[in-house]
Amino acid sequence: MTHMGRPGLSAAQKAELWHRWKQGQSLSEIGRALGKHAGSIHGVVSSNGGFIPPVRRRSRWALTLAEREEISRGMAADRSIRQIAAMLGRAPSTVSREITRCGGAHTYRAAEADAQAWKRTRRPKPCRLATSPTLQWIVASKLTLDWSPEQIAGWLKRAFPDQGTMRVSHETIYRSLFIQARGVLKK
Repeated sequence: MTHMGRPGLSAAQKAELWHRWKQGQSLSEIGRALGKHAGSIHGVVSSNGGFIPPVRRRSRWALTLAEREEISRGMAADRSIRQIAAMLGRAPSTVSREITRCGGAHTYRAAEADAQAWKRTRRPKPCRLATSPTLQWIVASKLTLDWSPEQIAGWLKRAFPDQGTMRVSHETIYRSLFIQARGVLKK
């Protein structure tokens, strides 16, 4: 299926957008500089709540492409999972799960496995306020009493010391307030 509509911003354009946003330029100024409509710029800025998105990095514990290639070579050479794991300095269970997750011993391909792993880490994760209606109600009620997000976060720690699910950082509250796309604290 072909992509309809206007093409989005390239990585270089997004970097320029965030650089100009950080300098305090308006959406219209940024749009003119990039040759895009201010609404397009607004879409990018508002989807991130006005915060520069962090650069995606792999976890230091995740398998690398080179390790996945070694797994593939080891399987082609009929080595056991334990031999491959010892060669990589990894647990046999890590290698076994990787092979199983990516199609099994007969269909495992390092490049495809690496692309799948990178894609899996991108999944959107809902914030705690979105997944807990009780917590959402408490935070909203405290906000109506003109409590600051810092006060709410501190109060939650003291009010629910043994319940980690009833805690939320002040940053999460701010982001939920200003990122309307989340819709968690719209009202």
